[in-house]
Amino acid sequence: MKNYRPNPSEIAEKRFGQNFLEDRSIIEQIIQSMPDDTLPVVEIGPGLGDLTKELVRIRRVTAYEVDPRLCRYLAKEFAGEIADGRLRLECGDVLERWKQGSLSDRPYRLVANLPYYIATTILLKALKDPLCRSVLTMVQKEVAEKFAAREGERNFSALSVLAGTAGEAELRFLVPPEAFNPPPKVDSAVLEIRKSDSPDDEGFERFLRTAFRQPRKTLFKNLAASFPKGTLEAVYSTLQLERNLRPHEVGTGLYHRLYHALTKEPDHGKESEQPGKRKPEE
Repeated sequence: MKNYRPNPSEIAEKRFGQNFLEDRSIIEQIIQSMPDDTLPVVEIGPGLGDLTKELVRIRRVTAYEVDPRLCRYLAKEFAGEIADGRLRLECGDVLERWKQGSLSDRPYRLVANLPYYIATTILLKALKDPLCRSVLTMVQKEVAEKFAAREGERNFSALSVLAGTAGEAELRFLVPPEAFNPPPKVDSAVLEIRKSDSPDDEGFERFLRTAFRQPRKTLFKNLAASFPKGTLEAVYSTLQLERNLRPHEVGTGLYHRLYHALTKEPDHGKESEQPGKRKPEE
């Protein structure tokens, strides 16, 4: 008996951020954008399985679905693929699975239409997962622009630095709301991140949150909320930085140099505005 396909507009739940990608041309573009290799795929939020159907034709897939209704549907819809090992269906919260380690027991590529409410969290997890080799995923356009922005661009942010630290991010193409059912209220984009590393440094992430806290202010003023001015002046002098630089005008490599220079200072983390002693240059 044929598995009954639910009506997307009737079953979509806001708490799961469900907007089901149905446009065949967009799905085909995603498939064509995948790296030319045989690494298995992890898909997060397969929904009704439209993208999954194309993925299992060319790769082994592990799909994580949090909605128990959709999990039951997918188990029937892909019974054959599950039986022959092309698809492994995991029902539950992917973030809970990540707490136990990687989403896979071997190197993989993340390919997904991510729920927008949790997309940034998932992307940051993927950047840290050493077995995740790349990300090709649908996200909100604004999020894609922040991850893919380059130094000097207005959208360059802490997310841009983290993506640049892990590898290279690129906005591949835009996707209109009508490609989904129900259509979201925002524009979408397919983001690719080709990883060369899997950095996991909470201290650096906190540093970036401070650096980009108020993007319209100078980087120096933002950092002065956590570091003594004297320490900042010394480091700026050593790195030959101008005091009027905005956060988006400093590149990924320089952020790492700033972070390491400032965290070696004995006064790191103090709120004092008093000038500190400048350490002799090494």
